[in-house]
Amino acid sequence: MKQFLTTMAGVLAGLVLFFIGVPFLLIVMAAGAAKPAPTPAHSVLQLDLRQGLTDQAPQNPFLAIGRRSTSVMSIIETLEHAKGDDKIKGVLVRLPEGGMEPAAAEELRLAFKRFRAAGKPIIAHSQGIYPGGVTTATYMLGASADEFWMQPGASLQVTGLAAEDMFLKRAFDKYGVEADFQQRYEYKNAVNPYLYSDYTPAHRESQLSWMGSVYDQTLAAAAGERPNRTPAQLRTALESGPQLADQARQLGLIDKVGQVEEAAQALLARAGKDAKLVDFDDYNPRSGAGTGQAIAVVEAEGPIMTGEGGAANPFTGGGGIYSDDVAKAIRTAAKDKDVKAIVFRVNSPGGSDVASEQILDAVRGSIAAGKPVVVSMGTYAASGGYWVASQASAIVAQPTTLTGSIGVFGGKFAIGPALGRFGVDVRGLHVGSDYSEVFGAGQAMTEAQRAGFARVMDDIYARFVGRVATGRKLSPQRVGEIARGRVWTGAQARELGLVDELGGFYEAVAKAKSLAKLSGDVRLKRVRPAGSPLEALEKMLGVSATSARTLAAAAWVLGDPRAERLIDGAMEARLRSGNGAAALAPSLRLGSR
Repeated sequence: MKQFLTTMAGVLAGLVLFFIGVPFLLIVMAAGAAKPAPTPAHSVLQLDLRQGLTDQAPQNPFLAIGRRSTSVMSIIETLEHAKGDDKIKGVLVRLPEGGMEPAAAEELRLAFKRFRAAGKPIIAHSQGIYPGGVTTATYMLGASADEFWMQPGASLQVTGLAAEDMFLKRAFDKYGVEADFQQRYEYKNAVNPYLYSDYTPAHRESQLSWMGSVYDQTLAAAAGERPNRTPAQLRTALESGPQLADQARQLGLIDKVGQVEEAAQALLARAGKDAKLVDFDDYNPRSGAGTGQAIAVVEAEGPIMTGEGGAANPFTGGGGIYSDDVAKAIRTAAKDKDVKAIVFRVNSPGGSDVASEQILDAVRGSIAAGKPVVVSMGTYAASGGYWVASQASAIVAQPTTLTGSIGVFGGKFAIGPALGRFGVDVRGLHVGSDYSEVFGAGQAMTEAQRAGFARVMDDIYARFVGRVATGRKLSPQRVGEIARGRVWTGAQARELGLVDELGGFYEAVAKAKSLAKLSGDVRLKRVRPAGSPLEALEKMLGVSATSARTLAAAAWVLGDPRAERLIDGAMEARLRSGNGAAALAPSLRLGSR
């Protein structure tokens, strides 16, 4: 009887949910579950990169529906399928008007090269490239196409790489705010804008070093794509700008000047009679489901934190790397008898040291179980992002990936004096040790508190250095020389022994295949920590997923068309799948800068 009443209560709660929230949910899911339109026999995919990119598709089951053109990983996987699809004859790419994250552009460039190697053309069209971000990365991607077009009257303003930081020290002094932070060590400069009014020598050195490396790497890659151009020649031509489209064509920086409609018609003419433009998100690639030996893919993007991400609102982004979820995904993959190796895709600027250690422990466990783990680094895998990678079987990074940053910072803002100027008095009470008030906002740390906090910082830094020394087979002394919080590009890290190989995701897959001694075709099996949409809804509203499924099934029996689509869509999804940054203070953080 108790179980019956519990189930009925769940069903009643589900009824409320069904008539209020589910109609919207069903519309979304029905759109995702609907049978896609067949791809025309002669199709040209249109890929629009102007809306910005994440590295990975959302883990959120609601946000991941039908969005293959908004993440780097989704784009390269779709292109990998499309290069072998006889119906796809080419790709038209709309370039962004500003800079791109360089490692993301490099990942796409490699995907373009694989697509073109299959004998299929790519035309890139630009409405101008204007200052903002790493514009050489955008130019590099355009140069990797068969033809680089630019709209008449647009300008090419790819003349260098600039960064600007806002320093708040004088304002804090004026208003009585004390930034009470510690760093390990001088290159861990994320909190420098709170502590100083200008770049410190170490800050300036580190930032100019990675900026120069990114600039050189993107120029070299772009020069390799332009006929008869050395990096030095290309640099001279670009830095002579800005140039209008016609001038850029005369200098050999682009290939043609024309509107996007003209570029599309040129590509359609090459694609054959009755060729059609197909939006990238409307293309339905072959499913990667199957049986037999596999390489698991586990993805992680965002700041690293403890806990589970499933408690987040399923209708919002809630991006982040939750240590419980990622560790579980890695352990699940390691236990799968079909999985012979794991590619762990990391795109993170850092976060909690304890969360990073939990994920690293899962990586070590997989390797101990005989399943190699190869880390594929995205735009950045620094600080905590490097901690989780440090003891992998191999690390593969793009030349422009930002990595390293082996260090830690932490502290607080003491705002009591500032509030006192406005008649607000901050007072505190405590029992036990004075250290219990270490993160109180009323005043700066006492000398005793600062000393205790320093011991914690020193311990975290020492453990970080130790993890790297063990994983990269370097002496602690050598790691100490290249650590101290300094950020390196992938190219620099490769020379230092912090990275094993340069390349993208599919190079990491090849490395995993080699380490696992696999031959022939190997499928990729994505292992996600996120639950089903109904389970996500349960997290948000406290309704049992079992009750929600019971309700949906009952409504299906009664003939409710909305619930029918829900059940049918869920079943189709299962068949297709092949299986039935946190505040700075008070805190300790492994931030990337």
